[in-house]
Amino acid sequence: MEADTGALPTKDDFSGWYNEILWRAEIMDVRYPVKGLYVWYPHGFAIRKLAYQILRDLMDRDHQETMFPLLVPETEFMKEADHIKGFENEVYWVTHGGRNELDVPLALRPTSETAIYPMYALWIRSHADLPLKLYQIVNTFRYETKHTRPLIRLREITSFKEAHTVHATWEEAERQVEEAIELYRTFYQRLCVPVIISRRPEWDKFPGADYTIAVDTVMPDGKTLQIGTVHLLGDHFSKTYNITFEGADGEHHYAYQTCYGISERSIAALISVHGDDRGLVLPPETAPLQAVIVPIIVGKRRDEVLSAAAALEDDLKAAGFSVRVDTRDLRPGAKYYYWEMRGVPLRLEIGPRDIDANTVVVVTRTGEKHAIDRRGVVEGVGSILGRFREEIFDRAGRWMADRIRTVDTLEDAADAVKSGVAVVHWCGSQDCATAVEEAVDASILGSDIRSEYILVSTGPCIVCGGTGRSAMVSRTY
Repeated sequence: MEADTGALPTKDDFSGWYNEILWRAEIMDVRYPVKGLYVWYPHGFAIRKLAYQILRDLMDRDHQETMFPLLVPETEFMKEADHIKGFENEVYWVTHGGRNELDVPLALRPTSETAIYPMYALWIRSHADLPLKLYQIVNTFRYETKHTRPLIRLREITSFKEAHTVHATWEEAERQVEEAIELYRTFYQRLCVPVIISRRPEWDKFPGADYTIAVDTVMPDGKTLQIGTVHLLGDHFSKTYNITFEGADGEHHYAYQTCYGISERSIAALISVHGDDRGLVLPPETAPLQAVIVPIIVGKRRDEVLSAAAALEDDLKAAGFSVRVDTRDLRPGAKYYYWEMRGVPLRLEIGPRDIDANTVVVVTRTGEKHAIDRRGVVEGVGSILGRFREEIFDRAGRWMADRIRTVDTLEDAADAVKSGVAVVHWCGSQDCATAVEEAVDASILGSDIRSEYILVSTGPCIVCGGTGRSAMVSRTY
């Protein structure tokens, strides 16, 4: 790859900053010769692996991981009219095997309902089989015709976590929706990414769902990024795919379902929310390296310093930290630049003076400097990492709060969405939503808001004056 020297564009130029940081911090290479498909660098993939391990750990508490095929027969794909209408312009079709035309074209899954639910119809027989809670982490394909952007708008989504659950009643399915929302809230807390949860308008819900709950965050340019969705499907798909069970009453009933997904947009949010003008800033739990040790070589004590650095590395590794000594033949400043760009939370410096004083200098990625006793280095590093995590989460939350404005007029809403989110009172009608969107050049994303950063209230609809509730309006990706 090219040398990553020189300053990044500032985050005020978010598009330029984002494009640069992807290759300089070795997240993704955008030069793959198919539009909308990108290659993970090992460093970026390691961040992804750690983030998705958090997600797997949360899912595995009461879900089971599985894997369904990529190819979906057209006969199954076309069964659910509303669902297909939502994806019909995005589907990639396989029509040939070698030189032979297929009898039945095969869709590359844009999402997996039509691949999974025919199998659920075979597997589920009795109420004793319920609830069924499965998930998979797979690639999906969507023929995006808009401007593609790595990790945000893709033609191959490489890391789509989708869960599909089946229940005996609508009420049980609704409780599962609430559990999924809390699971996602916990996931993003672990990533230190503040979120806004809301119910999407009826016309913007997942095709075939009773309703959709979405998870959004605010990006550095003020636009919102949808980073998770939870859908209550009701019995819509079970009637299409004949997913029934014999109840305790001896009668056969259609099942009720939910599905919910998170993609590598979660990594885009992680990068964008925390990063600064010097590169990535990674929460310790998602950092491939939590600390880098930079030996400060002075005079004739080179071997002594390197030996002390190696011993420090051994102690920290034995305590479970991910750490590395940087012994490259580079100036310390060049090493600082390199690891700051890649988001390493802590830099540990050790030189002759530190050896003599029996201390280690610890510098956080955000610039805080500490001198800690070498004998208590494990406890000291753990404590500083904990405070660093709290610092970046608090900073991200304050930043988001500053970009959310509650407004009473369309003029103020239009001004607010230039740099963030406008919160307005809205009666829920599509006509009023259309009027808002046309007036402010942004979208009504939803109501029933759940966020510590927004005070929900009732008031006159910003368009018609009828009874309205707080709804969020923003420009989106």
